[in-house]
Amino acid sequence: MKLNILGCYAATPRTLTNPTSQVLEIKNHLFLIDCGEGTQVQLRKNRIKFSRIDHIFISHLHGDHFFGLPGLISTLRLLGREKELHVYGPKGIKEGITLMLKLGDSWTNFPLLFHELSSKIPEVVFEDDNVSVETIPLDHRIYTNGFLFREKEGERKLNIQSVAKFKIDKAYFRNIKKGKDVTAEDGTIIPNKLLTIDPPAPKSYAFCSDTAYRPEIVPQIKEVDALYHESTFLQSEEHLTTKTKHATAKEAATIAKSADVGALVLGHYSTRYKTIDFFKKEAEEIFPNVHLADDGKVFEF
Repeated sequence: MKLNILGCYAATPRTLTNPTSQVLEIKNHLFLIDCGEGTQVQLRKNRIKFSRIDHIFISHLHGDHFFGLPGLISTLRLLGREKELHVYGPKGIKEGITLMLKLGDSWTNFPLLFHELSSKIPEVVFEDDNVSVETIPLDHRIYTNGFLFREKEGERKLNIQSVAKFKIDKAYFRNIKKGKDVTAEDGTIIPNKLLTIDPPAPKSYAFCSDTAYRPEIVPQIKEVDALYHESTFLQSEEHLTTKTKHATAKEAATIAKSADVGALVLGHYSTRYKTIDFFKKEAEEIFPNVHLADDGKVFEF
């Protein structure tokens, strides 16, 4: 599971920092999460193939999280895309994007499918044989969701020595990897656990931005491998969180500790700060395994 940070700063783009956008590589999927201005430039800088992105998840309709989407869609059209593109986001995103494309006579040559969200409770919005994605309702100034990505458990691995010991025919291998027992010629049942090895533990990733401190999300993200949580402010500016509906690094760390996550990645920093090092220092007072997102940074879990 690989996380590519394309942008992780709040509000407006700057010459050296970009608003929110990231790509999660998981089980052969490339999921684009949020699409602030400059996302397609960052995709090119980080050598991520546009053509591999089939699903885009937009947390909310503030500009620093989706103003890059019309441009990206237009570029995909110019690149000759033919396969479907799925966009998951709050109700209204379809109207906004399609109006811009129609006014510019730039409607796509490929199927552009919108999945508009309005539920205030978690819901599964994407699922296949390998991965599921569900919403994480957040607390912001407008309707906002985080997203929880979970790998599904893979096939069991053949224990080659055991298979040879029991003289298992290759015709049974497929069913064995699916977890089925084998019946020997004498009628004896050979338990699957004697013939296989556990697959790698499924990975999970939770994206939570933008949001005020919201402990209600803890049960849903319990023990995820990695949590990206916004940390717009340091504790010295905690008084700003109520009005803006953002969180501090300390509050993000408190969520991570309560949920017993594997790792905490901080991001969505206010650009008022000259360095982001203080965010890590503040969070580590609560939770030990803290990482700082930064534009162009890659995490592997």
